[in-house]
Amino acid sequence: MKKVAIFCHNLLANGTVKVALTQAEVLQEAGQDVHLFIFNREGDFTPPQNVQIHYVFESQKTLSLAEQQQQLQSCIQDIEQHNGKFSLFLSNSTDCDVVVNGCNFAPCYYFCHCALQQELIMELKRGPIHFLRRWRKAKALIGKRIITVSEGIATELKGTRWLKPKSVQAIYNPFRIDDIKVKAEEAVDGLPNEPFMIHIGRVTRQKRLDILFQALQAMPSAPKLVLLTNRPEKARKLARKYGVENRIITPGFQSNPYAWIARAELMLLSSDFEGLPTVLIESLICGTPVVSTNCPHGPSEILTGALAQYLVPRRQPTLLAEKALACLANPPLLNELPILQAVDSQYIAKQYINLAV
Repeated sequence: MKKVAIFCHNLLANGTVKVALTQAEVLQEAGQDVHLFIFNREGDFTPPQNVQIHYVFESQKTLSLAEQQQQLQSCIQDIEQHNGKFSLFLSNSTDCDVVVNGCNFAPCYYFCHCALQQELIMELKRGPIHFLRRWRKAKALIGKRIITVSEGIATELKGTRWLKPKSVQAIYNPFRIDDIKVKAEEAVDGLPNEPFMIHIGRVTRQKRLDILFQALQAMPSAPKLVLLTNRPEKARKLARKYGVENRIITPGFQSNPYAWIARAELMLLSSDFEGLPTVLIESLICGTPVVSTNCPHGPSEILTGALAQYLVPRRQPTLLAEKALACLANPPLLNELPILQAVDSQYIAKQYINLAV
C-alpha cells in the first residue's frame, strides 16, 4: 500500500477539481492510503468519503507565498511523523503548483490539464497583467515531472523550450464509468419536458460561448440548449446579444449532471482549446452523441474512428451548426469506444500507483 498526497486548490465546480477528487476516490478504491489536501474550503463539490481530508489554510489570501509553503510543509511533516512517509505527491492545479513548487516534496508530479501555450497566448491578448499572472503560475512547472491529460498536451510540452521538464508523460483522467451510468439513470428535478441539447462549462473566453450561440442561431429548428454553467446570468446576457436567449435553459449548478447529459439529444463543445474535455467522455459514457470543435487538445483523441466526422474547425459556427443538425438527424452508434477503455478508473489507478516510490 502506498501513501499518496493529492493537492487540490478548492471545491469549486470545475473540471480540474473534479479530476482531483476522482483521483482520490480511485486510488483509495485501489487500496492506497490517500490524503487529500484542500487549500481552500470554498466550493460546491463534496469531498469523497473514506479519503482523509486536510484543509491546509484558514485564509490563504492573508499569507505570503513563503508562509503558505511553510504551512503546507508543516502539515505534511506532522502527518509523516505520525503515519510514515508519503510515497507520491500529486499537484492538480496551477494555483497548487505555485505553492508546492517550493516545498521539495518527492516524488512529486504536476498535472497539466490545459493547452498551456494556448492559455498564455489568450492571457497575453487580454493584457500584460493577465499574462504575467498566468506566467507566474506556468513557471512553477519548469524542470518538473509533468503528467499531461492528453497526448496532444504531452507533445506540446516536450517541444516547449523554456519549460525544460524533468519528464513528461500522458495519463488520461480517470472515469468511474459504472458509477456515471448509474447516476445517469437517476431521476432529477428540473429536467425540460421537451428535447434539448446540452453544453457544460464555465463562462470563459476559452469556451467560446459566442461561437456556440451563433451556431444555435444558425439552426432555428434544433432543440433548445441547456447550459450547465457557473455564471448563468452572464451566459444569458451573451445569448441575448445573439438573439437566442429564449432558446437556452440555465438551471444552475447540478450535483448530478449525468442525468441531464443522458437525457440530452446532443452534447456541444465550442472551445478554442482544452486539455482532455471531461464532458465529451462523460457524454459518450451516458450514450449521448457529441459534436465538438477540433481544438488543441483532446477532442481528436476522444472522437476517433467513425466519430471523427463530428469534429469541426474552431471558430466556425456555421459548420458547427451543420454538423449538429446532421448528428441530430442521424445519431451515431456509441458501442465499444476505445477511449472508454483507456480512461477506465481501475486502469488509470494502476498508472498512478506505478509513479510511487
